[in-house]
Amino acid sequence: MSFSGFRRQLGGINYKYIRVFLVIMAITAMLLFFSSGVLAQPTLPFPNLNINVDTAEEPEEVVGTIQLLLLLTVLSLVPAIILLMTSFTRIVIVLAFVRNALATQQTPPNQVLIGLALFLTIFIMAPVYRQLNTEAVQPYLEGALTQEEALEIGEVPLREFMLNQTREKDLALFLNIARAERPQTREDLDMHVLIPAFVISELKTAFQMGFLIFVPFLVIDMVVASTLMSMGMFMLPPVMISLPFKLLLFVLADGWHLVVKSLVESFF
Repeated sequence: MSFSGFRRQLGGINYKYIRVFLVIMAITAMLLFFSSGVLAQPTLPFPNLNINVDTAEEPEEVVGTIQLLLLLTVLSLVPAIILLMTSFTRIVIVLAFVRNALATQQTPPNQVLIGLALFLTIFIMAPVYRQLNTEAVQPYLEGALTQEEALEIGEVPLREFMLNQTREKDLALFLNIARAERPQTREDLDMHVLIPAFVISELKTAFQMGFLIFVPFLVIDMVVASTLMSMGMFMLPPVMISLPFKLLLFVLADGWHLVVKSLVESFF
């Protein structure tokens, strides 16, 4: 197609005005770019970070280096702490059961489920973290507590939360395996015994809730499969027919509201 024909298809646009408009837009963009301070000298000074590797001359320097390495190691374990010492495990497993019961493949996607589980965890654990910050973290930062005292005080709210969600049967299991004496009080229970007991208790509770979620959707699948077989439609996958009915049931029952309500109330 020639340039003149292309111009006629555009309805005879006056290209002179288009060029003028493009020039004005370019000048305006340049003025906004320079006036916004993007290329200007930054008003806030950037920090200067220096990392030096020297030979330790005093024992205190070696101790400080070892403490730094231990701190970095603990920071690498933070995801595992968030997963296993909070309500995150139960929430994410139940949400995964909901998606599998609906048979919607990757809808909602993993990012949505994990994000929802993370924010629900923050909501549920907020009183625990608030108490931990008030009684342990802030006094330690102000110098009122030593590191050992802050750790001992900080364990209390977290231990109370995990004990309230842990079954005695699971605690007895790990106490017997560790051949430890029966603690007289809740404060005498060691964290290395409490944490695995709490994890398997959360797994059992999550699977119980997942089973209850599966039951109504399983009934729909059975009804649809029986109906298709009675009609002789053996080549038609029952999942294609049952999926709209399961989505309709889930929406009419306000399923996400019920699931999230049950999850949150199960911790209180």
